[in-house]
Amino acid sequence: MSSNQGTGELRRSIGLSELVFIGLVFIGPAAAVAVFGTLDARSGGAVALVYVIATIVMSFTAISYMRMSREIPRAGTVFAYASAGIGPRAGFVAGWMILLDYLFIPSVAYLFTGIALNSIFPAVPVWLFTGVAVVLTTGLNLAGVKIASRVITIVVIIEVLALGLVLVLGVAYLAAHGPTRDWMSPLTGVGAFSITAVFAAVSIAVLSYLGFDSLATFSEEAKGGPRIIGRATLICLIIAGVFFVAQTWVGSLLSPLTPAELQAHPELEGAAYYSAVDSTLGPWVHWVLALAKAVGAAFSAMIGQAAGSRILMDMGRQRQVPKFLAEVSPRTGVPWKGILVAAAGNVLVAGWATTRADGLDQLTSIVNVGALTAFVFVQASVVGYFLIKRQGSENPSWFNHGLVPIVGGALLIIVLISANPVALLIGAIWLVIGIVVYLVQNRRRVTS
Repeated sequence: MSSNQGTGELRRSIGLSELVFIGLVFIGPAAAVAVFGTLDARSGGAVALVYVIATIVMSFTAISYMRMSREIPRAGTVFAYASAGIGPRAGFVAGWMILLDYLFIPSVAYLFTGIALNSIFPAVPVWLFTGVAVVLTTGLNLAGVKIASRVITIVVIIEVLALGLVLVLGVAYLAAHGPTRDWMSPLTGVGAFSITAVFAAVSIAVLSYLGFDSLATFSEEAKGGPRIIGRATLICLIIAGVFFVAQTWVGSLLSPLTPAELQAHPELEGAAYYSAVDSTLGPWVHWVLALAKAVGAAFSAMIGQAAGSRILMDMGRQRQVPKFLAEVSPRTGVPWKGILVAAAGNVLVAGWATTRADGLDQLTSIVNVGALTAFVFVQASVVGYFLIKRQGSENPSWFNHGLVPIVGGALLIIVLISANPVALLIGAIWLVIGIVVYLVQNRRRVTS
């Protein structure tokens, strides 16, 4: 075993096309299908508007990720960016909060797999499908990123083809039979319009985009260097935004359930899109979409699990979490201990969510609190790194390095305070736990 591998250095083996496919798998071209019912209920039917706003909010964050990934091409992403732009304490907080995202978001995706397959095979419980997905994809992660990326390409193509089929058949059905709601309701809502309700839904919708930031965790494995990460990030965000608006618009117009009915029966939210497809386009289309989504969500979880393990690895190298998490396998070139820790957390969290009728809503909200908080730190890192510390290869610009990240941070804060109060409370508890971990780790470093 080489010393480099033992201390947590990764192999450069991923090109632009592989990065784009990795990002699209984590995002999921059909990601909006899984949270459609929750967003429809929360926004009062204005689901397409929710995704338009979410795309704008995420574009500011994507720009900041692009800038920081070029300057600091490390697998720790927000942990590394905030450490360099603000300071080591802020870096720890940012890294710890994004872990709430990366340790939980695979659990959400695994839950999506369970829900999708359960909608086809209702006799098999959601938790069983979820557990099988965790085992299979964790095995692929342990086998190495090169092997996983080959499977990922096939998964993206299958999911895009299935979604394309639904959209084409859906548009044809609407042209022949007309919509169940007003044609513009995906933008204006059903009944009274509430911008507060729309922003509350945006705080959940950002979950659908979280895969774009995972690309930065592969900075140390990208063949083309840091600039290729930024290019892949932008491509993924644009493609995802178009897909999300299109599928939610069609789904809204096909839906036999109103937002009020979904609010009254939250247990129907997870399968709302599948129900709309089944009742209008037929059971076979439902099967095609559900199977594609089940596979896509499982591999999205796999990428999230891999990204989380790399953040743990980078934090382990800096002694901010236990050092054993920084160990990289000499055979496969992956941080295998971090992967196993992340997998264990996935099983526990997803298992908990399957026991609750509102488990999907609660879990997505919790994940987003961690991500949104970390994204605010990314925006602050741009200002600190370029304008205050005067570092970086770019000439400091009050527009690019000041106004853009400040506006992006303000939008994120607006969305964050609109999140589920329970999720905000759990996020605060997670932060307190992180502070305790930080104090313990740093006390050990001082005394050792």
